[in-house]
Amino acid sequence: MKSLVQAVVIAATLAAPVAVFAQSNQPVTRAQVREELVQLEKAGYNPGRWNPNTYPYDVQAAEARVAAQNSAVGGVTSGSSQQGRAAQ
Repeated sequence: MKSLVQAVVIAATLAAPVAVFAQSNQPVTRAQVREELVQLEKAGYNPGRWNPNTYPYDVQAAEARVAAQNSAVGGVTSGSSQQGRAAQ
């Protein structure tokens, strides 16, 4: 019985941050919606080419590209760097 209580407490502790994150009921402004649509269009989504058979996949693919672009860290740099002392 004690292990069951511990398992429930651990599961609740792990699930709590997910539940809090999923319930963000903040209002979205018109400007934010417009910005998201512009990002999706730049990622290749075309709302004028709507197809009921491919719509969910098209939007999801564009959202994935936007998410990958927004989470990219660093970038391509030219040049080189060295660390340490010169060899003798």
